Amino acid sequence: MGVGALILLGLLAFVLWCGIQCIRQIGTPGFKTWPLFGVTLEVAANYHRLYDWLSWNFQVKETMTMSATMPGRSFLFTVDPANVEHILKTNFANYPKGEDFQEIFQPLLGNGIFNSNGEAWRFQRKTASFEFASRVLRDVSCRVFKDHALKLARIVHGSQESGGSLEMQDLFMRMTLDTICYLGFGLHLGVLAPNLPRNDFATAFDACNAIISYRCADPFWKLKRFLRIGLERNLQRHLQVVDDFTHSIIQQRRLQLQDQYKHHQHSKQDLLSRFMLLDESFSDDHLRDVILNFVIAGRDTTASTLSYFTYMIASHPDCATKIYQELHEFEELQLSDNSHRPSSFEDKIHGFTQLLTYESLAKLVYLHAALMETLRLFPAVPLNFKRAATDDVLPSGAVVKRGSTVSYVPYCMARVESIWGSDASQFRPERWRRDGAWDFSVSPFKFTAFQAGPRICLGKDSAFLQMKITAALLCRFFEFQLVPGQILTYRVMATISLVNGVKVTTSNCT
Repeated sequence: MGVGALILLGLLAFVLWCGIQCIRQIGTPGFKTWPLFGVTLEVAANYHRLYDWLSWNFQVKETMTMSATMPGRSFLFTVDPANVEHILKTNFANYPKGEDFQEIFQPLLGNGIFNSNGEAWRFQRKTASFEFASRVLRDVSCRVFKDHALKLARIVHGSQESGGSLEMQDLFMRMTLDTICYLGFGLHLGVLAPNLPRNDFATAFDACNAIISYRCADPFWKLKRFLRIGLERNLQRHLQVVDDFTHSIIQQRRLQLQDQYKHHQHSKQDLLSRFMLLDESFSDDHLRDVILNFVIAGRDTTASTLSYFTYMIASHPDCATKIYQELHEFEELQLSDNSHRPSSFEDKIHGFTQLLTYESLAKLVYLHAALMETLRLFPAVPLNFKRAATDDVLPSGAVVKRGSTVSYVPYCMARVESIWGSDASQFRPERWRRDGAWDFSVSPFKFTAFQAGPRICLGKDSAFLQMKITAALLCRFFEFQLVPGQILTYRVMATISLVNGVKVTTSNCT
């Protein structure tokens, strides 16, 4: 028998094998696997709706933990709060960021806080936690957040004169990029402006995020990188834009610190300066990693949540009305002893913004509930990967093999009825009201929007502060309507965002 015939016979045998596997899986719930490829083909076909596809598999299989394989990889997905607590707290040391995950995200996140383990992670977290615990930072943040929320409100108001629509996700991304660059790196970027200046860094950063995130679902990404084909072909071009931006920030801060030192001035204590002053031997590449990790934390997560919040209140007008009523009553109470009432729109929004203090925001409980509900359904990090350092057994009884990837899925957890009730998939801020009182105390292993355990988000309070200030100002003065005909779906990246943003028209609330 010739070589050609043998090859043909082998191909026929493989096709027959695949056919048998396909027939055997008809009617069986859960992932469909293929010889050699595992779930790769299914993941590729469903990548655009990855989180909903995972939710569907959890549902049809009636399980809270599932396993899957790809060439050279073994995965375990879970939505069980007991398993999540085990992974993030009880046996934290056994579930670091794996070497494969670090390699995948190395081009964008480098050795920053989100992509490091051990001493490197502890050092960065300790440095950042000192900054986030500062009351001075909180007070400065409150002022900066209010200033930028005002800029945003003016842009929204100005758009009404032209009668056009607004893409809110772009505006939120501009706002949070401006605030993180100022608070974190001492830089006045100014991309949130009425003329909406071109922002090459943000475009390149999002492109890198999407390309690198796809590596998690593509077992052949290394080959594509070597051949410079597919998505990998454009990665270096986008990375160059990102690197040029971050290195320009570093050089500016180094020059400013040197000038302050010469004139015996007190150095500005933004996060980047603190890292620079801690160890002057830090390379520009190391500082670049610090910057990009805090950009993804301070820009993408907050902006994405505000985008989904806008989507939710625009599609749930009853919720928007309740938020407006709470804000109106809040304003009347704050101004009850003040005989002077502003008349112009500019004076009204400026005056209302001044009422939004760290302490007074705590009174806006329905607004807080709406933001919590948004975070529950659309967690900023919808899927989180860990890698098992040793063999383990989860509380559910699932066996974890050394080297396998373990993932808890916050997006899917929000839709599990055994965790949140029969209305789990619905947006309902009232779920946070129990026995006649608002109760936001919830296990972080059930509500995992900010992670939990040793890696719990340091910027949680800061994120809520910015979101509540921005949402309060916008919801007090504007009513949002979704532009008809748009398809609102997420983009699969390290952080969740809407593919085409959220387009709205607005009208003024009196």
